[in-house]
Amino acid sequence: MFDFAFSELVLIGVVALVVIGPERLPKVARTAGLLFGRAQRYVTEVKADINNQLKLEELRKIEADIRAGAATAEHMIIEETQNAGQEIKAVADAVAAPVAALQKDADFLAPVEPPAPQPQSLPPATPSAQLELGLDAAHQNQAGTPPK
Repeated sequence: MFDFAFSELVLIGVVALVVIGPERLPKVARTAGLLFGRAQRYVTEVKADINNQLKLEELRKIEADIRAGAATAEHMIIEETQNAGQEIKAVADAVAAPVAALQKDADFLAPVEPPAPQPQSLPPATPSAQLELGLDAAHQNQAGTPPK
């Protein structure tokens, strides 16, 4: 803090010895040392307070920058979300029109089921000897059909 050479300190000590006297010099030196220590602590505290204030200002600036960046990022995210939503809606609308047209033509485009097979007509029964004897009618009763 102070830049004193050894010769300067000796000169100050000799002057203090002559002015103050040998009886009171130790007491004055002790008091001067205490005052010098207090002054050093006060200067150190002031420096620490100034450094803390500077750091606090830097932190506030950093906080403001981060908040501004966060607000910008939030704004960009909201815009991108809205743009994406609009694009999705546009694509959905573009797809919805052909789908609606296809639904109108759904009957035309629906797969056609093949018609149910028509039972083949059987050729007329030829008269047989069994029919004449009634054996054929007995066979039909066992199958669960009523006789004619």
